[in-house]
Amino acid sequence: MPALSYDQIRQLNSYSIYTEEPSKPLFTLANIQKDFYLTDFRNLLMGVTGAATEAAAVSHFGRRYGMFIAMQFYMLAAYDEVWDGNFKDIRFAVVEEYGMRTFGTFITATDFRYVEDDERERVITNILYKQCYEIIQQLRKTTTISPLTLWENIFGYMLWHYHMLLENPALADRAFEDLEILENEKVWSTFSQKSLFKSYTGGLNPSQLINIPVRKSCCLSKDVPGLMACGFCPVK
Repeated sequence: MPALSYDQIRQLNSYSIYTEEPSKPLFTLANIQKDFYLTDFRNLLMGVTGAATEAAAVSHFGRRYGMFIAMQFYMLAAYDEVWDGNFKDIRFAVVEEYGMRTFGTFITATDFRYVEDDERERVITNILYKQCYEIIQQLRKTTTISPLTLWENIFGYMLWHYHMLLENPALADRAFEDLEILENEKVWSTFSQKSLFKSYTGGLNPSQLINIPVRKSCCLSKDVPGLMACGFCPVK
């Protein structure tokens, strides 16, 4: 279990991921796995966000969770490390950002581990299935919301991280390796016949996509008080 450096913790914090104990945790990722909890979960999302619709509240949480997933891929490419703890140790609590209440993610720093080269593809497959697909399926049980919306909430952050990684000569090679794995249908085969990430990017270099519309679905941020439609919203 590697000790996280100051720079790693600062990077996590910049995406609302914290390594200390939350003062008032609301729920854990393990709670979301339980069907009987989903009604309470949806009501919590509505209460914290004040969203106009259930779908907007769920999408907002999906974006917050998407920051954690994107940081998984960033830490993997930049440091050969991933968070590999128990889902009950991913806790969510209310934090205030830019004058509005939202969700912060709280994890345990000692749950990160090094990833060996021969297990890299397996680790990425596990993240996509266990931490993405299965959680997205649970979120979709709370309300009517497109799976595309939830996947794109994750991919948007990943796109930015890979753009930054590819700009760094010391990290670009490893980032390209991970992108090739993400574009390989094999790592998606347990739940999809294609690479959903490649469908999102069209196979283009992330740096080619930073300043152009990429999403095909609306993230519904326009329906959350304090937020507005993003600049590249596909729904006019």
